Amino acid sequence: MQNGMKRLKNDYCSVILVWLSYFFLSATTVHPVLAQDVMNSNWNIDFTLVKIKSTVDGELQNAWFYKTRSAKPQPLIVNLHSWTYDYRQFDSLPILAKQKDVNFIHPDFRGPNKSFNACCSNLVLSDIDAAIDFAIKNANVDTSEIYVIGQSGGGYATLAVFMKSKHRIKKFSAWVPISDLLQWYDETRIRKLYYADDILKCTGSEGKILNIQEAILRSPFYWKTPVEKLKKCRLEIFTGIYDGLENNGPIPITQSINFYNKLLKDLNVRNHSKFVTDSEILKLLEFRKPLGDYGKIGGRDVCLIKETNSIKLTVFTGMHEMLVKYAFEDLFK
Repeated sequence: MQNGMKRLKNDYCSVILVWLSYFFLSATTVHPVLAQDVMNSNWNIDFTLVKIKSTVDGELQNAWFYKTRSAKPQPLIVNLHSWTYDYRQFDSLPILAKQKDVNFIHPDFRGPNKSFNACCSNLVLSDIDAAIDFAIKNANVDTSEIYVIGQSGGGYATLAVFMKSKHRIKKFSAWVPISDLLQWYDETRIRKLYYADDILKCTGSEGKILNIQEAILRSPFYWKTPVEKLKKCRLEIFTGIYDGLENNGPIPITQSINFYNKLLKDLNVRNHSKFVTDSEILKLLEFRKPLGDYGKIGGRDVCLIKETNSIKLTVFTGMHEMLVKYAFEDLFK
């Protein structure tokens, strides 16, 4: 009992430390991230560090793993790390997963997006599929309830997994994602953000000349939409209305909006009102406030909701962030 209370106390202390780090760093940099010491210190004894062998090149990829103690099969949450960091990145999602006693895996997939092997390459997609295979083999997983979730670069990876994963996933939850590297390169280069250099490394570009073809190959926006998959899964995309503005985040809301509209075009949706219209985009970019009464999520006003064919886009009053508690609970709705 005392050990259990001690672990619970440690968990809450970890969350407080993470959020203090988040707010401190968000005040000093465009892209809030977690300090290395925070990333390394919060994965406690209930999570196991595992190594998963790539089925493509045999490389070992690390992952933090939690398996349910329940005798009954439980859901699996696949939490994908952000652009700059790796499997050690920590937020409160694993704590919530442990409290609910559902299976959880936080895999590495070639580390930060600053090398050719990273950045939604075929190796990355294979690594994420391998992590799901590992969890199914080594935990009591209800394979009808597998969820993929990520923020920022993790949202980007979530969109990629939606487009190309071999697994049957129940829901994908992509928060403030990148969808088009070609466009994002220009957006980051103009603002002199370090992500522009990362993109050059990821695409094998020479000097400061972007390898356009490779950027397209790494961008879910240009990929073929898995139309049949949408009959069996759900994709939810969330973007903060202030993201992309100076000091509020590096990813403009149009990265999410354009991807949502692309999917609807590929699905041959005829109802124009289901799309985010040019007029709505201009109003969102100009006024940065709700376009109607769409309620709230996680205590935040919603600026716009669009939904059709198991795809939902939510623009909320926020910055470059995931509303973690809401995001976790929303997986199971």
